[in-house]
Amino acid sequence: MSRAFHSALTRRERQIMDILFRRGRASAAEVMEDLPGEPSYSTVRTQLRVLEEKGHVRHEGDGVRFIYAPAVARHSARKSALRHLVETFFDGSPEKAVAALLGGESSKLTTEQLERIAGMIDKARKEGPRS
Repeated sequence: MSRAFHSALTRRERQIMDILFRRGRASAAEVMEDLPGEPSYSTVRTQLRVLEEKGHVRHEGDGVRFIYAPAVARHSARKSALRHLVETFFDGSPEKAVAALLGGESSKLTTEQLERIAGMIDKARKEGPRS
């Protein structure tokens, strides 16, 4: 998946992709149910078709309806979205993103979570710096 995947989508397209990643697969009607606002069925179908033309969504037939699913693996989309988030809100600094996760009232991490994070940091140190 390209680095621009997440930023190349419109707000509504990102919402649709979020729904498909959360559900795994869904019909246009199911996507419509989960979307904020009151989009029409034809609008949702059109947006799904556009996402398919862009290569982000695929579909398969299920009787008379189409079932849509992301065309990219969830972990690839997660990496792209995280990279977009870090670049947009943390000046491209993973350190600032981690600091935001570790600080503040809404981010109370358990001892187990902190230990797992420390283990990931130790592993990254052993593997050496990335360029």
